[in-house]
Amino acid sequence: MKGVITSEGGIDLMQFYRKHFEAQAPDIELLGKDEITDPAEVDFVLTFRPAPGLFTGMSNLKAVFSAGAGTDAIDICPSLPTHVPLYPVKDDDQALQMAGYVAFHVIWHHRNMFHTLEMQRKSEWSRVTMSMSPERRRIGILGFGFLGRAIATGLTGLGYPVSGFSRSAPDPHPGVTHYHGDQLDEFLAGTNILVNVLPLTPQTKGMLNADLFAKLPKRASLIQIGRGGQVVEPDLIRMIDEGHMSGATMDVFATEPLPPEDPLWTHPRIVITPHSASLAEAKNVTGSIIARLRELQPA
Repeated sequence: MKGVITSEGGIDLMQFYRKHFEAQAPDIELLGKDEITDPAEVDFVLTFRPAPGLFTGMSNLKAVFSAGAGTDAIDICPSLPTHVPLYPVKDDDQALQMAGYVAFHVIWHHRNMFHTLEMQRKSEWSRVTMSMSPERRRIGILGFGFLGRAIATGLTGLGYPVSGFSRSAPDPHPGVTHYHGDQLDEFLAGTNILVNVLPLTPQTKGMLNADLFAKLPKRASLIQIGRGGQVVEPDLIRMIDEGHMSGATMDVFATEPLPPEDPLWTHPRIVITPHSASLAEAKNVTGSIIARLRELQPA
């Protein structure tokens, strides 16, 4: 079996994955994009942002794997065969990382750490008098799939009431109030901290805009860990400046890396992280890919 691992955006994916493939599946031959001599011999591809013509001639391709949780950059590749299955990373450890990131930022916004740090800079002893009880802040998870469930488990364990929204009715999750389909407005109306983990689709591009934010309760917060391009960033800044929203955490952006002159960097009520809410362990990703390949091509 032959697989292609690409290197993109200055990141050499081969250096992360080669040793794990060699240890777990020495029968699999790995190639870099420039080492392909016969595209028809390629069985699978591991990539994240493929070049437009990457899949040209791969007539026997059995699977494409994303090196990340999202697949939107692969979905739009013009040479991607429509009949070949595309698999995102699905790693329990990565889901735990994401849950920890969200829990940290939920507490940050709930306890108004913006104010605490400002008072520290001023050397002022000033307590926030708002309620610290988690039962007073409902967390709404927009996109209730694999990652959404892990996030919900972490937050309910901390005592937060949690709601989840998905396109269709999901299997019930302990401690979660579920909304789906045409219930988005009802879901938003009861959400104090909105966590977005939606994939990027034509329907979700620009979805988090002023109209959506206006449906949240006053002083709600946003934690954006979905995909860049879903938040209309000027709308977010305006809604915070006008006092309707109290702040945001942003991990993904319409333009990455975020340009130094972007106003998000310096906004006093926005936390910026560099697309680092979770980083999948290469050994775990490799193991899941090998297991899937064995299913597709049993010995």
